[in-house]
Amino acid sequence: MYWSWIIIGAVAIIVIWFIASYNSLVRLRNMVREAFSTMDVYMKKRYDLIPNLVETVKGYASHERATLERVISARNVAAGATNLQERIEGENALAGTLKSLFALAEAYPDLKANSNFLDLQRQLQSVEADIANSRKYYNSVVRIYNTKTQSFPSVIVASIFGFGHEPLFEINNPERENVKVEF
Repeated sequence: MYWSWIIIGAVAIIVIWFIASYNSLVRLRNMVREAFSTMDVYMKKRYDLIPNLVETVKGYASHERATLERVISARNVAAGATNLQERIEGENALAGTLKSLFALAEAYPDLKANSNFLDLQRQLQSVEADIANSRKYYNSVVRIYNTKTQSFPSVIVASIFGFGHEPLFEINNPERENVKVEF
């Protein structure tokens, strides 16, 4: 009789641990989805600002058509991504083309002084700060989730129920290089 209580107790502990692990993984997966959704809202705001920005620049630098087309093309690729990896690559390309757009604006003093352009630039900078903060939060939640899904013993529950690895939202390699400053 004594051994049967020990076995029942051990089985109960394992079942309770199994349920707790599963619930923890579900909570973390939902946090990852919520974090990405928050980031997605800010990226959508950025997508909405880009056509206005391009139109403003077009009025001053219409012969810079290639740069403007690259910005719009990168926006469309990022917005039309069908999975997270495509979205990350599209966002990195868009960030690069926006830098070239603002570099282009440096060559046109009238554009730099245009109040509409300056307002759009401020709005975009604010949205970029929001995106950066939401990326930090997303990456933090993904790190916790991935650690949980890869750590023993929760890896057992994760593999049984298909909790997979989530990618971090990282910048691409050219943006990691040091900026070259020449005088």
